[in-house]
Amino acid sequence: MGLPIQPIFKDQNGTIRFQANSIVRHLLDNGGIDLNRLATIDEFSQEEWEQFAQLIGYSVGGFGSLSYASNDTYETARRMAESGKSETDARIEYLQDLLNNVRENLKPVVSELYRIHEDDLVA
Repeated sequence: MGLPIQPIFKDQNGTIRFQANSIVRHLLDNGGIDLNRLATIDEFSQEEWEQFAQLIGYSVGGFGSLSYASNDTYETARRMAESGKSETDARIEYLQDLLNNVRENLKPVVSELYRIHEDDLVA
């Protein structure tokens, strides 16, 4: 597991957002560098970009469309927003669903490979 996911809240317009960090927001707004300039710097990891988007208060929906946002982080945040679950519980739920999906999609392959009818496969 990587960096923690920022808390999530509904803003005055009803948009689900990550809770911005006021220091990071101040530095971005007053520090003499903008997002376009930051994007040209190659020394930041994908995980750091994910957290940065959260720290500046990105909407959860918009976060999902960012090229550097992983499905794991987005799906966990989306589930946190929808259910009010903790990050850990939302991540577990997402990974359980992912595992169940993989199992279901592998049934025909395993059935064909081992010549066992899908109904006879043990989960």
